[in-house]
Amino acid sequence: MNWFAENLAQSFFVVGLILLVIEVAVLGFATFILFFAGIAAMITGALMYFQVLPDSLLPALLCTGVITAISALLLWKPLKKMQNQVDTTKAKGDLVGHTFVLSQGVSASEQGKYRYSGIDWTLVSKEALSAGTKVEVTEAEVGVFHIKARQ
Repeated sequence: MNWFAENLAQSFFVVGLILLVIEVAVLGFATFILFFAGIAAMITGALMYFQVLPDSLLPALLCTGVITAISALLLWKPLKKMQNQVDTTKAKGDLVGHTFVLSQGVSASEQGKYRYSGIDWTLVSKEALSAGTKVEVTEAEVGVFHIKARQ
């Protein structure tokens, strides 16, 4: 505890850094509370280090509280807006784009089977495809290949 009091500026900076790491790594940047407090603690530590703020606990805590409130007021809406932006595009896996030749016919009403990488995949197609047609995987789900004719 004595080291903390003697090195108050560095202690506030380290505490701020720890709060930021917890917010991002553990909480996944979901609450913002620790983010604002961490930024405020780091700014307070820097102000004390450059002797803009007295090297005392009470002014440091007061400054941290004020900076936390100001950063929350300024950054809450932009961070919330950034957090709500969701990418809805499907991830393209390694199986999408795989081509092969059908050994049996497939249609919208009749599913086929294809053995690939030790797994029997169910083949689904919106169009009728006959045996011997070269096809491409357009989407892969668990145990299911969605296919279309390859041009």
